[in-house]
Amino acid sequence: MANLIIKTIGNCLNVLSYLSPKYASKKALDLFSTPQKGRILENQKTFLDSAKILQLKYKDLNIATYQWKGNDKTILLAHGWESNTHRWEVLINKLKALDFNIVALDAPAHGASSGKKFNAVLYSECIKVTAEHYKPQIIIGHSVGGMATGFYQNTYQNKDLEKLILLGAPSEFTGVFKRYVDMMGYNKHIENGLNSLVLKRFNKLPSHFSLATFVKMIDTKTLIIHDVEDKIIPYNDAEMIIKNHKNATFIPTKGYGHGLRNDTVNKHIIDFIAS
Repeated sequence: MANLIIKTIGNCLNVLSYLSPKYASKKALDLFSTPQKGRILENQKTFLDSAKILQLKYKDLNIATYQWKGNDKTILLAHGWESNTHRWEVLINKLKALDFNIVALDAPAHGASSGKKFNAVLYSECIKVTAEHYKPQIIIGHSVGGMATGFYQNTYQNKDLEKLILLGAPSEFTGVFKRYVDMMGYNKHIENGLNSLVLKRFNKLPSHFSLATFVKMIDTKTLIIHDVEDKIIPYNDAEMIIKNHKNATFIPTKGYGHGLRNDTVNKHIIDFIAS
């Protein structure tokens, strides 16, 4: 049923693109940029309310941040698409037991943060605001949270950051776009229109936003974990990133999927932090 709805929407926008390609492309980009899930669920509130919650500002957005205070290094956590800070519960509890100072943020249009639209560039700016406030030594990002973390460090070159950990992170924005186009079954009118809208909004083509390219400028010691059976972000993305990163450790996994929520993965993370 879900696939039928997706294809129906794609077909409707394809038809519309012959009448008004700009309008159809804008609607396709709006759909791409609007998360359908990720707001806080009732059963997630107890854990999130155990943190000290602070709203930070980025332009007209309120960014929800959470802190579990500890006496060791400060670690910032950035979740992925259609998720929120609750996804880190198990890892946070393990880090709390080791007395780390733990901070997390909800991305725009996710969790308790405001906004309706989301993209990795916007997310990277929210990571900047959060990092300036809490001054972490380590940032851990999952999926697009990992991509946004890389975008942030490439742009701002935070010398106080000692380590990055990227979990299931996409490399190429063109790849993310192409998978969206293929999933929806969009025609060339819309595909070309999407590229034009990105160029107009960011003054850069989608091909510019390449984590594999950006990491060439990142010296920060980095751990990359990616599952060979990841059905959301291809394993090849991790291979492209690690090929260009001069200070990275790569741990491939098998059987943990895109979520990488597993005790073995958490052990790799904690061991890397301690190294």
